[in-house]
Amino acid sequence: MIEWLEKSGLIPEDKVIMHSCYEARKEKYKDKVWTVKSEPWDLCGSEVVLLEGFNGGFATEYQKKVEG
Repeated sequence: MIEWLEKSGLIPEDKVIMHSCYEARKEKYKDKVWTVKSEPWDLCGSEVVLLEGFNGGFATEYQKKVEG
């Protein structure tokens, strides 16, 4: 497996919240639970995934998986 794919371990249908980024501080995204809609991929050296309802890839380093 390619090393960068092992960073987040996120898979489609996982639930995540944003943290430690500009978007996480915006009222409309604060504490919002997102559904991962893609496998991770490399975008200019960052691991990203698609989130349902969000345009474009979003860096996995700013996402935390919601358990349960």
